Amino acid sequence: MKKLLLTKVIQIIFITGLAGSVFSCEADRITFQGPYHVRFTDTVASVKESYPQIVKVQIHNVGPQLNEDITVKYLVGGTAREGIDYTILGTKGTVVIPANQSFGEIQVRLINNANDRLESQTLTFTLTDVSPTSLIVGFGKNNNIGRHMTYTIEDDCILGGYYIGTRKIGSSTITVPNVEVTSVDCDNFILSNWNIGFANRPDFDIFSFNAIHPTLSIIDKKDNTIEIPAQNNGDVVLSGTGSWNPQNGNLLLNIQLKFPLSNPTRDTVIALPTLTFIPQKN
Repeated sequence: MKKLLLTKVIQIIFITGLAGSVFSCEADRITFQGPYHVRFTDTVASVKESYPQIVKVQIHNVGPQLNEDITVKYLVGGTAREGIDYTILGTKGTVVIPANQSFGEIQVRLINNANDRLESQTLTFTLTDVSPTSLIVGFGKNNNIGRHMTYTIEDDCILGGYYIGTRKIGSSTITVPNVEVTSVDCDNFILSNWNIGFANRPDFDIFSFNAIHPTLSIIDKKDNTIEIPAQNNGDVVLSGTGSWNPQNGNLLLNIQLKFPLSNPTRDTVIALPTLTFIPQKN
């Protein structure tokens, strides 16, 4: 009997505690009740100057969608230079959030003026006004939250950026976009997604290197020539030479593959057709 009563007491305590927890969660739940406002979706971001796509700085209406356009005014500042480091597309200083939508955007096109000096510039935006007047700009103390946005434009190396890789296979040309070339010192570079069309050749399956997107290391010799130092990719050793055309920015790479045959005293060397990498535009 005592054991039964003790069990009932524990059940009551458990149920009471659970109900209290649920009530506490309901009491702590916060529902946004305004004021409705416009703000930058993000307040900080960074991008390399070689980024080929349009940079979109998003502004959104934090509140119900309106059945009329929302016009937002903004100022531009920072150390980045308009016309040298960037240009703003559309009407500078004004963003429209269309009727029955929640987002508008400032569109920025970066200018790649890479010179092997790894410095950075800032591009800042400040929201100043919004129409209709039923909305405000920013929120929080002094309405500063979401009012400002800073983009850091990171300098890139001359060879850095995105390329479209091309390779001749018979009478066909294989192309691969978004071949990225990166560096931290503007001397040594890494190519990502460079193995153009190799996996499309069943008779040259070795060109897949057991990787979908292997990397390739190259060295800029500062005289418009490229060195491809010997490097392993699985059982294959890659090496070669190349060049950079300062007039159009194209990279040309001549790669040799060396891999062992069943006879351990002999190696086979294959020279690949020249790979061409064309700077990728917007």
